[in-house]
Amino acid sequence: MTDITKLTIAETREGLKSKQFSATEVAKAYIQSMEDNRRYNAYVLETPEVALEQAKISEAKYQNGTQGALEGIPLGIKDLFCTKGIRTTACSHILDKFVPQYESTVTSKLLEAGVCVLGKLNMDEFAMGGSNETSYYGPVVNPWSKEKDLVAGGSSGGSAAAVAANMCAAATGTDTGGSIRQPSAFCGVTGIKPTYGRCSRYGIIAFASSLDQAGPIAKDVRDAAILLKAMSGYDAKDSTSAKVSVPDFEAFLNQDIRGLKIGIPAEYRPDGLNEEIAAYWDKGVEMLKERGAEIIDISLPHAKYALAAYYIIAPAEASSNLARYDGIRYGLRVPGQHLDDLYINTRTEGFGAEVKRRIMIGTYVLSAGYYDAYYLKAQKIRQLIRQDFVKAFEKCDAILTPTAPTAAFPIGDKSMLENPINMYLNDVFTVSVNLAGLPGLSLPIGLSKAGLPLGLQVIGKAFDEATIFKVASALEKDATFVRK
Repeated sequence: MTDITKLTIAETREGLKSKQFSATEVAKAYIQSMEDNRRYNAYVLETPEVALEQAKISEAKYQNGTQGALEGIPLGIKDLFCTKGIRTTACSHILDKFVPQYESTVTSKLLEAGVCVLGKLNMDEFAMGGSNETSYYGPVVNPWSKEKDLVAGGSSGGSAAAVAANMCAAATGTDTGGSIRQPSAFCGVTGIKPTYGRCSRYGIIAFASSLDQAGPIAKDVRDAAILLKAMSGYDAKDSTSAKVSVPDFEAFLNQDIRGLKIGIPAEYRPDGLNEEIAAYWDKGVEMLKERGAEIIDISLPHAKYALAAYYIIAPAEASSNLARYDGIRYGLRVPGQHLDDLYINTRTEGFGAEVKRRIMIGTYVLSAGYYDAYYLKAQKIRQLIRQDFVKAFEKCDAILTPTAPTAAFPIGDKSMLENPINMYLNDVFTVSVNLAGLPGLSLPIGLSKAGLPLGLQVIGKAFDEATIFKVASALEKDATFVRK
């Protein structure tokens, strides 16, 4: 019998429609996979009873022909999305036992489409990290690990690992500086960070409000397109949500890419770029060229300042957003003799080291004496980065780059943990996209000599995810990457 958990969303959907298996059988198969693969620490909360109840409802809908676009598809939800009646902690001690009384807009849309919720997925605390090692619940283990346990990437490491290990059909993620794309590359799956404003941020626990964006992590490009359509749309509850139509992204797959212009930025090939990653990038260029795409050399001159600008803007917004966690209204409370003591004790015990570091950096750059010197200057750099992309897209339709500068590295790698800057450098190819508010997709392109997945990133114009899917679909076919 077919292993249901190895099927894509598209394949599972067809199987459910043709009654090859029931929604309950699908849910049970994934629940068993979750139990079998707990060593990866991908889930921080399993909700099998919820999934099975939802599967029963899905079966009734298939019987009467009222099924939704994702009816009976079991998903994992990143622990950053508020889920009504289901614990949501952002993988932080300070939100211990927090159970939201409302549903995020993205998960509401998915539930309306008929998904079954398998549980909440592990992540870096408050989405701050590049390896999923800052989680209060411990690191996620990459399913591609061999002799040593490897990181799954961050912050959506639990989402990427769960999809790679067939512990859910697909998962939600969020991306502030690469947090969907980098773990997708590390785990050999596909993830897209859509245009800022494409998916509502309502009900997603905030890290950096001008950068955060929800998106899907899936087994292949088609599944990412299916899921993104269901997640997208204008939301009056989110003032940054865009009033733009949502195309049927699936319709753009397998299209002819002849005549498309693909930009290759010179700045993304610095001295010392990993040879294997450079070789796969070149291979990706050749694949697109053979399909009739035109390769254009472009320049993104301010890209070299992107990391510096990002690690001023993101912590600044984080220090503001995280001020609400004070031990008074919800979450952890550590009493003290005076009110100030309660604040200090709660935040000292409740936040991990990386979150504290970013709050301190953010508070510093927003302080009266340094606002102009750091935060204002970083915002000016951000505008220049955005203008670089505008100029580049006058010459090309999409941009192809590596997703991450390395393959997955070992959990506890001292060079990363003892020097946070090394960890931050993992986002070197992804942060510019967030600063400019553009869409970017990562898909697996091949394996390193050590047998670890490597990814390429396709960047598109604002609200032109359709072209990204067109290009990614062509790359996926020619790469013939075999999922785990």
